[in-house]
Amino acid sequence: MANIVAIVGRPNVGKSTLFNRLVEQRKAIEDNMSGVTRDRHYGHAQWTGKFFSVIDTGGYVTGSDDVYEAEIRKQVTLAIDESDVILFVVDCHDGLTDLDKEFANELRGSKKPIFVVANKADNQEQEFMANEFYALGISDFEIFPIAAISGSGTGDLLDAVVEQFEDEGIEDPEAGIPKISILGRPNVGKSSYLNALLGKERSIVTNEAGTTRDAIHTRYQLFGKDFIITDTAGIRKKAKVKEDIEFYSVMRSLRTLEESDVVIVMVDATRGLESQDINLISLAIKNNKGIMIMVNKWDLIEKDHKTMKKFKEEMEERLGENRWIPIIFTSVTEKQRIMQAIELAVKVFDNKTRRISTSKLNDVIGAEIERYPPPAWKGKYIKIKYITQLPTKNPVFAFFCNLPQYIKPPYTRYLENRLRENFDFEGVPIKITYKNK
Repeated sequence: MANIVAIVGRPNVGKSTLFNRLVEQRKAIEDNMSGVTRDRHYGHAQWTGKFFSVIDTGGYVTGSDDVYEAEIRKQVTLAIDESDVILFVVDCHDGLTDLDKEFANELRGSKKPIFVVANKADNQEQEFMANEFYALGISDFEIFPIAAISGSGTGDLLDAVVEQFEDEGIEDPEAGIPKISILGRPNVGKSSYLNALLGKERSIVTNEAGTTRDAIHTRYQLFGKDFIITDTAGIRKKAKVKEDIEFYSVMRSLRTLEESDVVIVMVDATRGLESQDINLISLAIKNNKGIMIMVNKWDLIEKDHKTMKKFKEEMEERLGENRWIPIIFTSVTEKQRIMQAIELAVKVFDNKTRRISTSKLNDVIGAEIERYPPPAWKGKYIKIKYITQLPTKNPVFAFFCNLPQYIKPPYTRYLENRLRENFDFEGVPIKITYKNK
């Protein structure tokens, strides 16, 4: 991934506001409370025909009571190592602080271009105040006073930044790549699973629920396939969401679901399939997403040779007519079946994008219809003449017949079951439509 810009600095200087301004979306959560951003957060931007990726980071701090302090610093260091250009954001209102100086010393050894960005320069007096940051002595460039909230001054900054890029970059590095998201209740192990897959700490993990706030996107290559996997904030019942930050975290998670191709619904084995998990599954089905259930913390369950079968049967009972959703039992901490889980997610994506030829459909499903034709309605016989798969992103099958209005839901379920039985659509919602012919 070429042309990467990292936004760094102490807490509450406006890094996420600048990130959102550059990517032209409200992707990162903004709040006046410091420490809202914790993990590295990626987005894509362009300026004067040059494309680049932007990394938002948590606020760099030392000596605080924040339990995430060391982990956030680790994430900031990783972002700096990964980047081609560094934007060191400071605050004109607060002026030069000891923490700015301390962080500047951390950056001093870097050989990458560093731009000191003096944010909150909302008027001429504040712009003048920006000059005191020359005392940091870490940049070969002028200080750039900006107001990230309004965009003032960001044009001059970007003009200087894109000059550092050797090529034009890629417009959208994620275009056409399958997107897999991990959703579930807080503290079920979503971030631990992402870190276990990558073999490095991509997301901060603690025993405290609600550690992840933004949706964390990561490009990943496995089994000869390239895909994007996204860790999300835990989703609780609406009534239990008290803070604005958690509300926005949940909104980001739900938006991630809408943008995904496949949703991994992670369930805590010690709690089983709860109503909130069912709600997530229903939402994924409504949005025509590929779905699988990953039961984590299986190592904490006392079991014999029948436990898994019994557990699975109970979950399928709750899923009802959605028993086509695959279930896998894992332990992220013990690294038990974690690779099989992502293999299953990739298989669900393949099922979602599968195309069945019209001739094969008519041969196979036509025979099933002959064996059990649609029941007559008020003395009128329904004849299905042929079937085709429509050119949509999700499996949609059109059945052409003489009296489509008389086909009832039970027969539609029969056709769906025959499609699943004869062709592999495990983990994928199927839609059947009838057209007059």
